Amino acid sequence: MDKKIKIILLSGVRENGKNMYAVEVNDEIYILDIGLQYPDNDLYGIDVVVPDMTYIKKNIDKVVGIFLSHGHADAIGALPYLISEYDIPVFGSEMSIELAKIVCANDRRSKKFSDFHVIDENTAIDFNEASVSFFKTTHSIPGSLGIVIKTSEGQIVYTGDFKFDQAAAPIYKTDYGRIAKIGSERVLALLSDSANAESPYENSSEKDIYEYIFDTFSYHTGRIIVAQVASNIQRMQQVLDAADKTGRRVFLSGTDAEKILKTAMKLNYLTIKNKELLVKPKELKNVDKDKLVIIETGKMGEPIKVLRKMANPAAKTKFQIEEGDLVFIATTPSHAMETTVAKARDAIYRTGAEVKALSDDKHSSGHANKSDLQLMINLLNPENVIPIQGEYRLLDAHARIAHETGVPYQNIFLTKKGDVLNYENGQFYQGKGVDAGDTMIDGIGIGDIGSIVLRDRELLAEDGVFIAVATIDRKKKKVVAKPKITARGFVYMRASRDLLSESSDIIVNTIVDYMQTSKDFDWSDLKQNVRDKLNHFLYEQTNRHPVILPVIMEVNQNRHRKSKSKAKK
Repeated sequence: MDKKIKIILLSGVRENGKNMYAVEVNDEIYILDIGLQYPDNDLYGIDVVVPDMTYIKKNIDKVVGIFLSHGHADAIGALPYLISEYDIPVFGSEMSIELAKIVCANDRRSKKFSDFHVIDENTAIDFNEASVSFFKTTHSIPGSLGIVIKTSEGQIVYTGDFKFDQAAAPIYKTDYGRIAKIGSERVLALLSDSANAESPYENSSEKDIYEYIFDTFSYHTGRIIVAQVASNIQRMQQVLDAADKTGRRVFLSGTDAEKILKTAMKLNYLTIKNKELLVKPKELKNVDKDKLVIIETGKMGEPIKVLRKMANPAAKTKFQIEEGDLVFIATTPSHAMETTVAKARDAIYRTGAEVKALSDDKHSSGHANKSDLQLMINLLNPENVIPIQGEYRLLDAHARIAHETGVPYQNIFLTKKGDVLNYENGQFYQGKGVDAGDTMIDGIGIGDIGSIVLRDRELLAEDGVFIAVATIDRKKKKVVAKPKITARGFVYMRASRDLLSESSDIIVNTIVDYMQTSKDFDWSDLKQNVRDKLNHFLYEQTNRHPVILPVIMEVNQNRHRKSKSKAKK
């Protein structure tokens, strides 16, 4: 009997990061990665964005495990938001599991979770409906694995983040033989990384990148501030080696940098030969600035935003960027961060410091370029290709690459979040979708921030707030005192007295008119009337839409209640 197979795109398509995919074979669900995304600038106040897990929670009894491809936040960051509610086994390489434990320990909801299982490229796990195995891939972190779900119908392969680097160090080397062996059997579908699909350039080898970093450190005579992602272990090793070789010492700055460093060292994925290389906080004042490298990993994995603060003398940061410093950006920011990077660089130059970015001179992506993607397709020979991880233009570029390799367009699926691909009669087709939006995390709130709240935050950021306080006497149907108006981020009040005076008159007239004409007094209706009249007037005068907050109070409330109670008697 043919198995019912579904591939469910829960997240990670038409966007950067936040990978989460599910493969359903009869009554078993295999979750592939469970990542988060750092918010764009228009998501005011949002800490992180995680996938909508409604479908998984509705079908939690079918879930047999979560399988991690690597240890970056876009693959493991959302773990606490599922395993805090459900005891689901989590499988990953030694490095991925150790970093997943750090993520879970940092969250009070999931810090007691312990159902972790370490696997490697030689592991195969048999379940009732399928078996899961793994293969080594090259990425910027050790322990990166592709995942294979083998069913009686054929295999479904998930690459995770990958690239090919012929000069990679042994712990980062791709297992080409294993990939070719997988491709010698039937591969029904390939879910493949698209994050670098538009790039026609060959990725620089990590050996060349180390030489570039070493040369950069060699020519500069002042303090060096390196901005990089804490979990990019390969880049961290290169920076540490270059600092040591040029006679410098290193201070780690960032929320999780030290934890990740210690974890990598414990697993022998990162080595420090010079015991004096790392500087402790109490030793900083004794280290010559010209011999100091500060590795800034930022909060929640985002170092670029911290650089801008460090360049602002008024900001409270541990370090200030000064004249004579070299700020070396060793990370490759996403396209969504381009404006932030440009502003950070401008602010740094204003301090008199120098800025150098690795991406200016080297193609240093940890993701597959065109030739890498085509090689993966040729090795695996999949019947169907599903581009994942990337904005639509990247998925589309990957689709064209796959077609050049010989995959018919009808066998390439450009999907969106919530799409479901069903396998029947030897082919995939698009079935009924599932709920799969974004879940916003703001402080301890999970998913309680929706589009209305975000719209209000956007209005507050762009046009400010207008607060009007009025006191009324409902019995006499009049406004007792002139309304008090406060505006923040809207207009400068001292220079806008005429505007505020006219606004006050509008508030009074609107309230009096409502009390005299309305048969059934309703506080909500009254406030909405005031809000509508003010909104229309203020936009006419300023072309702005501030958030309007009418506050209406009542005098003689007790007398009003007594008269009501007497009437009832």
